[in-house]
Order: sequence, then C-alpha cells, then structure tokens
Amino acid sequence: MILIDKPFASDFLIKTIKENHFPIIATKVAKSMISDNELNWISEKEAIEQFKKEPKTPLYSNSENAISWIEKNLGFSKLPNQIQLFKNKILFRELVKDAFPNYFFQGVKLADLTKLDAEVLPFPLIIKPAVGFFSLAVHKVDSIEEWNSVLNNIEQEIEDFKGMYPKEVVNVSDFIIEAYIEGEEYAIDCYFNENGKPIVLNVMHHIFSSAKDVSDRVYMTSKEIIEKYKPEIEDFLLIVGQKAQLKNFPMHVEIRIDKTGKINPIEINPLRFGGWCTTGDISYFAYGFNSYEQFLYKKSPNWNEILETRKEKKYNLIVLDNNSGIKESNIKAFNYNLLLKDFEKPLNLREVDFKKYLLEHFSVVIKGIANADEKSFPGDGRLRSGHSSVQFGASSIAGNVPCGESDAQT
Repeated sequence: MILIDKPFASDFLIKTIKENHFPIIATKVAKSMISDNELNWISEKEAIEQFKKEPKTPLYSNSENAISWIEKNLGFSKLPNQIQLFKNKILFRELVKDAFPNYFFQGVKLADLTKLDAEVLPFPLIIKPAVGFFSLAVHKVDSIEEWNSVLNNIEQEIEDFKGMYPKEVVNVSDFIIEAYIEGEEYAIDCYFNENGKPIVLNVMHHIFSSAKDVSDRVYMTSKEIIEKYKPEIEDFLLIVGQKAQLKNFPMHVEIRIDKTGKINPIEINPLRFGGWCTTGDISYFAYGFNSYEQFLYKKSPNWNEILETRKEKKYNLIVLDNNSGIKESNIKAFNYNLLLKDFEKPLNLREVDFKKYLLEHFSVVIKGIANADEKSFPGDGRLRSGHSSVQFGASSIAGNVPCGESDAQT
C-alpha cells in the first residue's frame, strides 16, 4: 500500500504505482498531487479497514509529512510508536544506547540552549533538531568558541523555514547534542521483511565538501561499496530491527564507519527511502531493480548476480544547490540542458520547481562513472556565481536532478 504526501513524488514512483496497480490511499493531499484516475485509488476508510484486518500490511510513504495521517488513523497499530522511535533522534539514541554505551548524546529544549554550560560539552559535536529533515538547522561545532555563533545561526534558520513542514517532520522544540563521529558516512535504503530480516537495497557513500559540510548533496554507490559494507550493515540493522520489533518496515539509514570498521549510527528515517524519492529511484538506474517493488512484493535483490555486471562502475546522485549568491527572486530561468553538458552519461535529470517547494535546490542528477577513483568524484553540488545555466530576471526558478553513467573520470 502507498501513502503519498507533500512535498514531492517522483515520476518514477508514480509510474511504479500505476504499472503494478499498487493500492494508493486517496487522501485529499495525494489526490491534489496526482491527477491520474487510472491509479488503484482506495479510500481512507478502506485503507484503515485493511490495516485492522491485516496489521502487517506493507506500507510505503514518499514523505514524512504522512506521519500525521498514520498517527491519526492507524493508532491501533504498532506503526505510530515504531515511527517515533526513529523520527525522534533522542528516542533512537535511547533505543540503541546499550549497543553503543560510550556514545555521548544529550537532549535539550530549544529554550535552554543558551543556558547550557558549553564548557562541559565534548567538542567537536553535532547539534540538530530532535525531529528534523533534510539537514535543516544541523551544525557541526568544532570548539566552544563557535558555540554562540552556531546558536545564532540556528535561530535564524528556524525563522527561515518556519511553517514549511508539519511538526511531525520538523519540530524545533527539542534539540539533540551528540558526539561528532569520525569516519566516512554511508546511507542505506532497506526494509525488514515479514520475518524481521533486513533486506539491503542500496549502500551509498555520502560525500561532503569539507569537515563542516552537513548537507545532502552528493552520494555514490558501486559494486565495491556494497560488497565491502553490506554484511556488517546487515548485522547492525538486525540489532535495530530486533529492538524495535520491525516487520514489513522500510527505512533510510545513515551511519558512519570509522577507521577500525566500526559502524556508528547517525539516524534512521522511517517508512521511506531517501528524501524526495532520490535514493529510492537511483537503484533502478544503477542496478536495474526497483526498490519500491522489492519492498511491496517482498523481494530481495540477487546482489551476486547484479554486481557481476557492475564491475568498475560507480553511480552518483547529485543535488544542485543555489550557492551563487544570487537571490531566487532575481533568477528568471535555469538552463537544464546546459547543465547536463557538465556531466558525462547522465542517466536521469529531475527538474525541481524551486519556488514551489521552497528549497534552494535547482536539480538532482543521477549519473554513472566507470573506471573512476571514488576520490576523483568532484563536486559539493553547489551552483557557483557566474554559472552559465542561470538566467536573470524576475520570474520563477526551477531546479533539476540528473542521473548518469560515464567511462571517464569527472
């Protein structure tokens, strides 16, 4: 079953729903986003009755905005409590603290942040909303000298995105302060099957432009990444699944792996894959299978067979930010075709209506590289000033996402 909510559902996801005749709940929001009457729409009442009849019915949502519908209508099920275990980062840390007993974290009310004695905090650290999304108000603080300036930045950011998301998605009443984890960051799309076994659908290296960067801009996946980390990731996921008693449950997981190979959890996003249908779509372009179908049909990728055909290939997901210094109101248009010339073998380009979604993203690009060193992949995903794809004016601005494959370093 599919539950669609704002802000965004990709064409690929909608096509998947239609071709497979997956039941999609006819909420007012979903019907306003998708006008195709040929989809297998079911009423909200029918959906609720289905969950009462069969509580283990697989449910996938494109957006955490749908959490409020689940809490309102499926309170008789385990889903609301399971979702909160992951959506609230403080509850998640409490859930796994016995597996990571030496990891520092502390929950703090927003109103108490300025009263906190920073002298006792273990810098470097990460501070972020306990309930958050898309790196909003997330900061790395290296030293006590940066503490007050970061708090000022957080205050301004809260004002900037006020009202953009429901409280179930972004709630800044509570923050979590936690130890900064050294190591490389990875993102995983997966689900737990009806027996509670974790099924890994992708492993992506989350690439940052600097130690201070906390954005969601560049991801890479490859045969080498999946073969190297998948076994240990499955062991980690099994611990999480057993603690939360997860079955028929999809999620997007973020971890860091230190120099010793130890996995340290960052956060888990429940009932969906990567935000804005990004990582959920890339598995098709990179590995030839549909992650949404894998979950809803209770399938598992044959990784040995798949990876045998992906030797020396790397696939990248790139979110293009507007970091040009040009105000959005002064940008008339964005030349996506010109942007694609910067990429070799783009597989998919998603044009995002920049003003409609109130984001500073022009596009997402999925592309592939063959015979390339992972460290050679550039790009912090930022649009620099003077970029020829930007046209000036006073009209609307759009954004995109490309995806592709290449036989050369980029």
